[in-house]
Amino acid sequence: MVATLRLLVLTLPICTVAASCAQTEVPVSSTLTLAHAEAIALAHQPAMLAAQLRSQAAAERTREARSGLLPTVVFNASGVRVADAGTSTAAGNITTSSISGRFAYGANLSQLVTDFGRKHALVESLHASAGAQAEMATLSRAQVRLNVRESYFAVLGAEAVLRAAQAALDSRRLVVRQLTALTQSELRSTLDLNFANVLASQAELAVVEAQSNVVQARTHLATAMGQAQEVSAALEDIAATSQPLPPLPEGLQHEAQTQRADLSAAKDESRAATEYAAAEKRLDRPTLNVLAAAGQVPFHDHTLKDNYAAAGFNLSIPVFNGGLFAARRRAAELEAGARVEDEQQVSLVVNEQVHDAWLHADAAYRTLDVTARLVAQSREALRLAQDRYDAGLGSVVELNEAQLNETSAEISAASAVDTYLTRRAELDFAAGLLN
Repeated sequence: MVATLRLLVLTLPICTVAASCAQTEVPVSSTLTLAHAEAIALAHQPAMLAAQLRSQAAAERTREARSGLLPTVVFNASGVRVADAGTSTAAGNITTSSISGRFAYGANLSQLVTDFGRKHALVESLHASAGAQAEMATLSRAQVRLNVRESYFAVLGAEAVLRAAQAALDSRRLVVRQLTALTQSELRSTLDLNFANVLASQAELAVVEAQSNVVQARTHLATAMGQAQEVSAALEDIAATSQPLPPLPEGLQHEAQTQRADLSAAKDESRAATEYAAAEKRLDRPTLNVLAAAGQVPFHDHTLKDNYAAAGFNLSIPVFNGGLFAARRRAAELEAGARVEDEQQVSLVVNEQVHDAWLHADAAYRTLDVTARLVAQSREALRLAQDRYDAGLGSVVELNEAQLNETSAEISAASAVDTYLTRRAELDFAAGLLN
């Protein structure tokens, strides 16, 4: 039974109260609430901030693609100073105007008239991809909140476990003092005293291990909050009854289909692939651009005018490229089909995750009542064992066994509350309620 106590203590990180962990003590008025811890995490967690930056970068790429639908205006200025005046021709590919002294400035305009919707489809594809990236940032936010809640509840459960372990140590030390007095009066054997000392030492070891675990628990909470220093503030206690469990998972499953960020991201990725396939399908369509240029030539050859202006168009019609466009179109269509299947798979996984999370939370919720009854029964058994021991009818082994059972029941009850709160948080995450 002592090994059971030690195992339970090891599996639950707990808060320190001993002098060796005095650095975690804070004034009673300094209390860290769950909402405050989440707010700190959302403001400082690097993983979430990185996801937000990627979302913003994806939105800028959409603007980049949309610029292709707008006019392009470029200002130019050029000048030539010719050493040999009167030169009119040149060999090779240098034209006459290139060796004539001049200075000119002006602007060029280029505007896409139509490519039969290809550019627009590309913009829509990138817009959908940006939406998917934004949903992943939302998922990162939900994951940050889940991590904070799990760490927060772990510390709360650990504090309750430590209280039980400390109470067990105090009880064993009391028995040791009693047996010491009885042994000195020759009313008890030294065997009972030695056995009680062994159990007291084991309880003390469990407390020492608990004090070490609390440092890890609070460090984990600090990491979840995006902080480098260990959280030292006292935490606000949260009752299990404040987090009721829905009677059935179906309602949460339906809500998850609209709230889960990763499912929304999969839908956006599917739409992006569909739009890209539509753009690739228009590769073999003609492209029509309007071009214009105008400007002044204040210094020029006497045969040239002071101003210039021109307008025209460029029509590009694909004829043959060895099947390149057909292959690109087919690849994009296949990828779009795969994205649709991915969306369906994510939907199935989301339903399963919500159902499993509800089952785990329901089992943890039903454990609360069992552990509460176990605590009441173990306390009654301890009272009877204490009465038998005081009356000289019971042994120290029987008393310590009852004490250990009562301590284990207290730890189980504390662990059950922590487990339920954690499972409830996981259910909220699975249903998309932490967005």
